[in-house]
Amino acid sequence: MARIYLFKGFERFWHWSQAALIIFMLLTGFEVHGTYTVFGFEKAVNLHTLAAWTLVGLWVFAIFWHLTTGEWRQYIPTTEKIVAVAQFYSSGIFKGEPHPFKPSLARKHNPLQLLTYLGVLTLLSPLIWVTGWLYLFYANWAAWGLGGLSLMWVATGHTIGAFLMLAFLISHLYLATTGHTVTAHLKSMITGWEDTEEETPAPKRT
Repeated sequence: MARIYLFKGFERFWHWSQAALIIFMLLTGFEVHGTYTVFGFEKAVNLHTLAAWTLVGLWVFAIFWHLTTGEWRQYIPTTEKIVAVAQFYSSGIFKGEPHPFKPSLARKHNPLQLLTYLGVLTLLSPLIWVTGWLYLFYANWAAWGLGGLSLMWVATGHTIGAFLMLAFLISHLYLATTGHTVTAHLKSMITGWEDTEEETPAPKRT
């Protein structure tokens, strides 16, 4: 067994803070949508907006940190072992086979994770942020020459983005249990230390 310090303190802070803010925005956002009532419409709107600006601030620091430390390179997509990882998630994991990807300081995320994160960053996040920004500044549309824009389409796009983010969150939580033990990935994101098991197969899924 090899033990490496995989995730630095800021990475863990950024990960958990971002997760908490996204979950809170989903809860308040679905209330604004009329799915249920917890805070009340007006308070839910205010809390949702506050969480959004807080997340923007967090992202500014995170982008600065990734650029200055060179950690942005961790998110460069690769096709290396992508077929093997896909086969593991589609069948190997249910047979108790070991994960074909071993995290390292040079490559912390497997190729399917990288493609997923790329999709979130280039497609899902812009959909959510652009529609959310338009939603927030609806009163300024006419002054910006966007008077012909449909509020219904903006709201629909924002809602679709929220459901896609919820689907990503659920799949992310599931995949977090696919290490050499069910809690291995969770522990590494709490402590920063990753225990890599070379011989022990992943727990068999039923």
